Amino acid sequence: MGIQTSLDAVAQAPTIVDALRLADDLAFEAGRDPGVRTLRVLDRAIHGDDQLVVIAAVHALAEINDGEAARSLVRLLDDPRTFVREHTAWALGAGLPRPEAIGRMLSLVAAGGFTGMLAQRSLEQWSAAVPELLVVGVEGALLGVAEPGARGRLVETLGLVRAAIATAPLLRVAVDDGEHDAARIAAIAALGQRARARSLVTALEGLVEEGGVIGDVAGLALRDLEVPAPAEAVRTEGLTIAQLFLHADIDPRLSAAGAGDNGGIATLLVRLGDALSADPSPTVRRVITLSRGAIVTATSDLSALRDADEGHVYGRIPLLRDPVPSAAAWPLRVTVRRGIRRVLRAAGGVDLLHLRMADVGSLAAADVARELGIPVVFTVAPDPHGVIESLDRAGRITRADFGDIDLLEHFWFRTRLVQSLAANAAHTVFFPRPRLEDDIRRLVGIDMAAHAERHSIVPEGVDLVTIEAALADATAAAGGAPAVRAIAELQARVADLAPHRRGLPLVVSVGRLHRVKGMAALVEAWSRAGCAERANLLIVGGDLEHPSLDEREQLERIEKLVPAHRRAEAGLILPGHRPNDITARWLAAARTGLPGFVAPRGVYACASIKEEFGIALLEAMAAGLYVVAPDGGGPATYVEHAVTGELTETWDVEALSAALDAALGTADAETDDARAERARAMVRERFTIQRMATALDGVYGRVARDEAELRAVVETTS
Repeated sequence: MGIQTSLDAVAQAPTIVDALRLADDLAFEAGRDPGVRTLRVLDRAIHGDDQLVVIAAVHALAEINDGEAARSLVRLLDDPRTFVREHTAWALGAGLPRPEAIGRMLSLVAAGGFTGMLAQRSLEQWSAAVPELLVVGVEGALLGVAEPGARGRLVETLGLVRAAIATAPLLRVAVDDGEHDAARIAAIAALGQRARARSLVTALEGLVEEGGVIGDVAGLALRDLEVPAPAEAVRTEGLTIAQLFLHADIDPRLSAAGAGDNGGIATLLVRLGDALSADPSPTVRRVITLSRGAIVTATSDLSALRDADEGHVYGRIPLLRDPVPSAAAWPLRVTVRRGIRRVLRAAGGVDLLHLRMADVGSLAAADVARELGIPVVFTVAPDPHGVIESLDRAGRITRADFGDIDLLEHFWFRTRLVQSLAANAAHTVFFPRPRLEDDIRRLVGIDMAAHAERHSIVPEGVDLVTIEAALADATAAAGGAPAVRAIAELQARVADLAPHRRGLPLVVSVGRLHRVKGMAALVEAWSRAGCAERANLLIVGGDLEHPSLDEREQLERIEKLVPAHRRAEAGLILPGHRPNDITARWLAAARTGLPGFVAPRGVYACASIKEEFGIALLEAMAAGLYVVAPDGGGPATYVEHAVTGELTETWDVEALSAALDAALGTADAETDDARAERARAMVRERFTIQRMATALDGVYGRVARDEAELRAVVETTS
């Protein structure tokens, strides 16, 4: 195609998503034709005003195996534009080590954040070739850095040098009680990744005696030094499946559902793990669900994992710091990778790893799976592609500011991560959506018709047992029976509203307080066009006492729309997150009504900018509620417009408000349960957790058989 033609294609692409995909062609052409003119064309593009083209040109420059190109790339580490420096730190990892860049890359590591993670990742890729330079560089950098966090990040980088030359300086930092804990913890954790030696064991045992966090981390490092059990024979039945969602405190009771990043995925993994391990099929024997957790819990989990050879068990990954939102968790890559590796080795005989998110957990887990030889199943969703498309369509992201927004959202890295995870997976799973094959090809660049045997469409599912029990409790309360505790709490919440608000129906929404979930937009839409006069709004989700940055942003927007002192008068109820069984009873009560408190035939609203499937939506429909949902993604495959719900452009507040108004009118006009039963029947027939488990059971079995055949071929030819 030629370098100029490829660059023109990126610059003239009709959408940002198209430009992201065409940037791969530009990089290919740069590597194919690494001439002087190519360098000039890319240099001019890098210094232009189109930030999308600038980033594409930086990554294209990294594909040129040429000294002058490498020097040009290194010079961009001093570029005044922050987004250019970030992408340069990432792009440098694709080429040979550049000794003159190590100092500046270590400065980025010390500064931390997403850019620091990218710089550290590139340095790790160089470490096998130039271990001495990296060790000397880190030791020199430590001489001029006093801030504890920065020292910790530098020592962590030192720990990524696998060569023996790094062991002695790591030991010095680990046992130095005058050093800050952040650096000591990084050194101790890294010692657990070295080759087992008596001197290391003795040092770590001494650190265990020190107690506190230092002792706990040393104990985990000793576990890491243990020699794993010999690999088991390849199985096609009685499999152990590992599944991961890092950004949640997942427990069997789902007690933190809706707080922080504890959204529908946390609920799904608990229910799915139970269903898979209880399925009568012989394919799956054990399910391990990995999530973040305290270091003490993580340690006790390791013993439990070794003892449990069946059922649904949990493995926690200690982050060694307070939890952070998923968007801010990228710097935890090394800690997360070590935690995942520890759990999978302790479990022994993990046959398959199922990943579902383009986040730091999947980034780290893919590395571990590659090291341990575990095949991966990846659930592919056009995320962040769908969000980018929505923002582009709404004019909220443009070529002129893409780089600046990318500094916060990491769109470029996340799209490339989806691409990498899908390409390297043994099997990919997709959610049903309208025009699925076209959307996946257009947004993600995957042709589902090619090697169709490696792709499966598996809808998510909900636990009808919990929902049926909730409906029974709500129906009893509506008939005058004493309310169970969950419903009594809802009655109390409504009783706290102004007297004229009592007896109105509820508009309910359940989910994380995050801009992608659109909770503040829902409040704005509800407050318009008279919706607030017709119904109260109940938003279930968020940690109100200790909100994350994302939660705080939504709460501040809601506060501007409906200040706290006006909520009782306006009819807005914000109880924060609640366990899944309580949420189910509130959804049921919105359908049945509670005399004196809530009128029957309420509405459920999902205001997400993008919703790949929608567990809470399905739960609401299973409870019989009429719903408002996005007109794209998964919901459009099961919500019948103007029959079981309203499909709308949820990113448009006016359209969302009109849909809410229409939904309230439709629900209020119902005279029987025909529509509610239609929705419930649809969920029963198509979207139960048991049906999902059965479908995935088949996927896992096929992957296991393929893996067995692959290994047999390798053993035969070796």
